[in-house]
Amino acid sequence: MSKFSLTHLNDHALLRGLQSLLIQHRSTTAALLAHISEFDMRRLYLPAGCPSMFEYCVRQLRTSEDEACRRIRVARAAREFPEILVAIAEGRVHLTGLSLLAPRLTAANTGELLAAAAYKTKSEIEQVLADRFPQPDLATRVRVVPQATGELSVPERMDVPAIDGPFGVTERMSVPAAQPLPVADPKPRVTPLAPRRFALQITMSQELHDKLRYAQELLGHQVAPGDVAAVLERALDGLISRLEKRKFAATDRPRVVKQAPQDPRGIPSQVKRIVWKRDGGQCTFVAAGGDRCAARIGLEFDHIEPVARGGRSTIHNLRLRCRAHNQYEAELAFGVEFMRRKRNAAQARSASLGS
Repeated sequence: MSKFSLTHLNDHALLRGLQSLLIQHRSTTAALLAHISEFDMRRLYLPAGCPSMFEYCVRQLRTSEDEACRRIRVARAAREFPEILVAIAEGRVHLTGLSLLAPRLTAANTGELLAAAAYKTKSEIEQVLADRFPQPDLATRVRVVPQATGELSVPERMDVPAIDGPFGVTERMSVPAAQPLPVADPKPRVTPLAPRRFALQITMSQELHDKLRYAQELLGHQVAPGDVAAVLERALDGLISRLEKRKFAATDRPRVVKQAPQDPRGIPSQVKRIVWKRDGGQCTFVAAGGDRCAARIGLEFDHIEPVARGGRSTIHNLRLRCRAHNQYEAELAFGVEFMRRKRNAAQARSASLGS
């Protein structure tokens, strides 16, 4: 048996081992950062044939570039603020979060920032920083991104100045000659800038660009020139309204349901609306330790007392569950093997209908 095979462990032993290893990992990470900090200060990367600590981490320690940057940034900050290492060893702040905090740490605010970032996700720490160090709004820009599948030779340079366009400032990239043009495909990103202010970066297709421009033309003077955010907000208002109607029959004029549906699994629209609002559009599963599942995507209406056991589609017998926890509850009620056979049968029926 491979030393990495854990199939022989029961659930309790697996959980205990995972927690133990995580504690060791955090302690080891803190010790590793302390070593990097001292190694960097002594410049021991020079006799090793590397011009910088970054090169040493990538070439000699075989870390990724991103990993090297994060570790070095945090290690250097820990040299001045050693409480950073304690926060990592205790699992209060993760390495990625500390790499975000590092440029903002001072002798006056280190304790407060570490406390504010404790046990938070990366996006939550970004919001903490945006609240405390607000950045100005970004200018609305629509930039033409060149795309090519191979090398493209152009004149010496192709420099096109920025021009005012219908979306604000429109730019063209300056392309050097005889250089392969990379296919630009940056990941969409939403970044907190300040309290209740966010920056959005996306790459759009020509079709989406045309739709955005057409929507702006139709709105006319209802939005300020170049205010793409106002166009997006109006578009999302309409989309959300349609999705709410489809998901839980949202309406401003609900009808009174006079009789229960014939299908025991059928859920009246009025019941859907009440359950969705009551549960806050979030999975209601709560772990033994009191943590509620944070899922808000792919939610389903789950019968507390299963329909197979006489459960009805009433407000008090329904709750919101994500797909994973809905299936988990079914496995607890009917058994893992039984539910596996049910899912396989459903997949087989779906496949036969599609063929």
